[in-house]
Amino acid sequence: MDGVTNRRPRAIVGFAMSAALLVAGCSQAARVDIPEGIPPGAGTPVPIIDVDAPGRTADLLNGWAAPQSDALGISVTALESYGYAAQVMARAQPGCGITWTTLAGIGSIESRHGTFQGSSVAPDGTVDPPIRGVQLDGTAGNTTIPDSDGGELDGDPVFDRAMGPMQFIPETWRKWGVDANGDGVASPDNMDDAALSAGRYLCDRGGDLTTAEGWQRALNAYNLSGKYLRDVRDRAAAYSVGVSG
Repeated sequence: MDGVTNRRPRAIVGFAMSAALLVAGCSQAARVDIPEGIPPGAGTPVPIIDVDAPGRTADLLNGWAAPQSDALGISVTALESYGYAAQVMARAQPGCGITWTTLAGIGSIESRHGTFQGSSVAPDGTVDPPIRGVQLDGTAGNTTIPDSDGGELDGDPVFDRAMGPMQFIPETWRKWGVDANGDGVASPDNMDDAALSAGRYLCDRGGDLTTAEGWQRALNAYNLSGKYLRDVRDRAAAYSVGVSG
């Protein structure tokens, strides 16, 4: 796919996703009057982004994200990342139909949109301090994944750990990680990179995410857990009607 630009210049180079760790400790989805269908609703439409016209996208995305940020409990930067990823996928794989609400549902479960345990999302999408899951050492129901990167990415030279706001494992990120913001680095700790990588992975694994079968297939590839699927669905559905998950 051709390189693209937007509010922060971006160049698509690949994609990634781990099927591993759900970050522990996130609150349950709010009990609100939300649709019961799978896939969840699409939410407020993201403005059509002209990826070949730098300078326009920044205003469009901020104008879309800022008015709903407080109600959804998602920072403007994280919300822009989800919206941008959905629009890129609409252009790259129009048959997929992934929505920003699905990406936001996953981001909520995995890391509270990059704010788990006191982390925050900078205006350039960097999540700091970096979010790391527990050792994938086979305990507490986790998969055993011995170190695959010498601790270079996840800081653990013994076992792998899931990384960043969308929780990728090192081996998967090294193979498929995407530089979505055009800074020359594909970082699992950058909200832009992680959201677009997740979108491409989900589309690849699920096919048509506008169908119940495709959506569930994609989410099961991300994390093979019925509870995980239901939690993501509930939060995505809440976002689709303009309330916090």
